[in-house]
Amino acid sequence: MNMERKSLGPLGTNCYLLYNELDALIIDPGGDASEILNFFADKACSPKAILLTHAHFDHIGAVDEVRATYKIPVYLHGKEQEWLEDPKLNGSTLFTANPISTRKAEHELKEGDLKIGSFEFNVLHTPGHSPGSVCFVFKEAGVVIGGDLLFNMGVGRTDLPGGNMDQLMNSIRVKLFQLKDDTTVYPGHGVETTIGEEKRVNPFLK
Repeated sequence: MNMERKSLGPLGTNCYLLYNELDALIIDPGGDASEILNFFADKACSPKAILLTHAHFDHIGAVDEVRATYKIPVYLHGKEQEWLEDPKLNGSTLFTANPISTRKAEHELKEGDLKIGSFEFNVLHTPGHSPGSVCFVFKEAGVVIGGDLLFNMGVGRTDLPGGNMDQLMNSIRVKLFQLKDDTTVYPGHGVETTIGEEKRVNPFLK
């Protein structure tokens, strides 16, 4: 599995492009759709789906353009299905001058194993930053793509609608911290870290 990280949209959200010789997955296309389309222009692989860790505006800005270009479905947890269509719920009316609204996701993410094309991974429901936040665990690669749950020396904010600090801490300790210490965490913003490193030094988790 190959992975490309692009900082996209108004808040520099990390969009992850996972690909091999056949297929590709697009995780959190927060904006700047042309960067995603240009990346795959000279690749032999075919994008199969858009996966959303959650539905805040800075993670969904390029969803409709990318979905329409490749004619692929969107996957999102059921607790945030309405957020894609509602700028108030996804936060775009609070933080930007341009409300963001997209069509609903075609598929509802649920906790457990999932196979899309040639990719097999595990979905963890990890509420706290938002009610429908999820993480994608690629065990063979030793990778978790965690959205805005856990950061390098930080944790996700919980002061937005649906946020809950107790839930967020529980999601980190009960779900993420059960992964191997050498698992690399790729967050929604900023640089990667590891599970073991955050157990040792993250000041919010002491």
